[in-house]
Amino acid sequence: MSEFDPGEYTIAELGPELKDIEDVDELEAILEAEQEGENRTAAVKLIESRIEKFGEDGDEGGGDGELDPAEMSVADIGNAVRDLEEVEDLEALLEAEESGEDRDSAKNLIQKRIDDLSESDEDEEGEAVEAEAPEERHPDLDHPTNDKRHVRAIDDGTYGDMWVYCETQQGDLLDVSREMLGKARELMDDYNEDYDEAEQVVAVLIGDDVEAHTEECVELGADVVVTAEDDRLERFRHKPYTRIFADMARWGGDPGEGNPDPADWREYDEPRYVLFPATNNGRDLSALVQAELDSGLASDCSGLYIEDAEISNPVKTGEPGTTKTFERILHMKRPDFSGFEYSTILCIDNPHRDFHPQGGSVIPGSFEIPDPDPDREGEVVEWDGDIDDGWFRVEVTDHDVLDEGVDLTGNEVVVAMGRGIGANPTKGMELGIELANCFEEADVGVTRGIVTGSYQFDANVEPYTKEERQIGETGQVIAPDLYIAAGISGAIQHKVGMDDSDVIVSINTDPDARIRDFSDYFIEGDLFDVLPGLIDAVKSGDVSEALAEAAAPGGGGDD
Repeated sequence: MSEFDPGEYTIAELGPELKDIEDVDELEAILEAEQEGENRTAAVKLIESRIEKFGEDGDEGGGDGELDPAEMSVADIGNAVRDLEEVEDLEALLEAEESGEDRDSAKNLIQKRIDDLSESDEDEEGEAVEAEAPEERHPDLDHPTNDKRHVRAIDDGTYGDMWVYCETQQGDLLDVSREMLGKARELMDDYNEDYDEAEQVVAVLIGDDVEAHTEECVELGADVVVTAEDDRLERFRHKPYTRIFADMARWGGDPGEGNPDPADWREYDEPRYVLFPATNNGRDLSALVQAELDSGLASDCSGLYIEDAEISNPVKTGEPGTTKTFERILHMKRPDFSGFEYSTILCIDNPHRDFHPQGGSVIPGSFEIPDPDPDREGEVVEWDGDIDDGWFRVEVTDHDVLDEGVDLTGNEVVVAMGRGIGANPTKGMELGIELANCFEEADVGVTRGIVTGSYQFDANVEPYTKEERQIGETGQVIAPDLYIAAGISGAIQHKVGMDDSDVIVSINTDPDARIRDFSDYFIEGDLFDVLPGLIDAVKSGDVSEALAEAAAPGGGGDD
């Protein structure tokens, strides 16, 4: 029986944990443990897919190389057809599927690959794909959205600068706005050096009395600050904020027209890149603005870099069977929905329409706040467009400020509890609370597995298990001096929320738990056995000695 217990992980956490396990016997033991335990359908399928993958890999070199779709999942078929270049082989595979499992999704994958190869053969002379209007492609349909008066995408436009929407709330500039300005400055300094350009960082401030923040924006890295000031913009409003930002981006350009009005400080049609905060208001505004500008958006990003990209997708290249280099592409990294790893999102032009600005929203806490430079100089530009009264048809007559809940960010020590408490949930939480109480500036946090799990807690610990204490991508992002992770596997989504902690101590029964890779100290053991000892050590002042005796070096330390 494998020592790996799949019951300790949510489905999202299980994927990353299985990623490095390639031994079929071990995977089969894990499958058996899942079936004898919680027997979750999604978990069983996930483990079975790994077994199928490496079972097939182990058989490479034997047999005649023919694929049997009856022994493959739909995902396996999707991966396999990518490597098939002969239409005859694909047609044989399609026939086998039709006479066997006859799954529509599998047949569609095979047929699409056949169609792609057939199209490539027809266009092997390299003729570009001709663009067709929607009316030509679908003459039997009405297209009322074609008359929508929004700012349409430009074909072969000119682009420049990185724009940063700097959100304010109740008169204060949010920290995530400061983070984005620092990151934008770093990106554009490298960009200008790599491409021999002199493009700028442009901060955008929309609201009431936002001019008070222009100097700080310049000190944090902005070359230009564009402001829109109006008493009616005191609170975030979807319609006016979207229209104002879109008009700023085109600088007075009319919907569907080519170039913007002349401006002393810019000579391009649209921004090259735009960044928004992944806050409640920022998520709304980013989607609305990018839709208004007829471009794309990568949401909830935690990593950004700019470099060229080699793309072979004929939708992007316009020529099947060719590879094209797209320059100056903003690569936007975000945790994958599967939980396996990060996905990198690209916003790339099509042959007959541009996708600009390349845009993304940034998870708060993803980047460091830069030190302000009081000697930096920048330009402040006032947007002088007209604000339509019709944009304010909805009037906010009254509002309440909700309780902000628990803020873990100001603590020197955070004790985080994970699914390792499963044997005795209440007792596990009590130990975490007791350990936190041993420090002066400390509190307790939890993983998403605790928040969404079906654990039964006694009333004395239940308040500590709520979503307001969740740490990770969809919770709080913290960086305490000391982070103690008890019974936490270390899924990517959780790592996003605590990776910047000065010292990370992790406790886990699995010596190969992913969290070990980014821990300074790793204690192999059951939290119910380890935490009482740590509590005694803290009370007696022997923490360093206790860690030295109990912990092995983690992957994140210098040892």
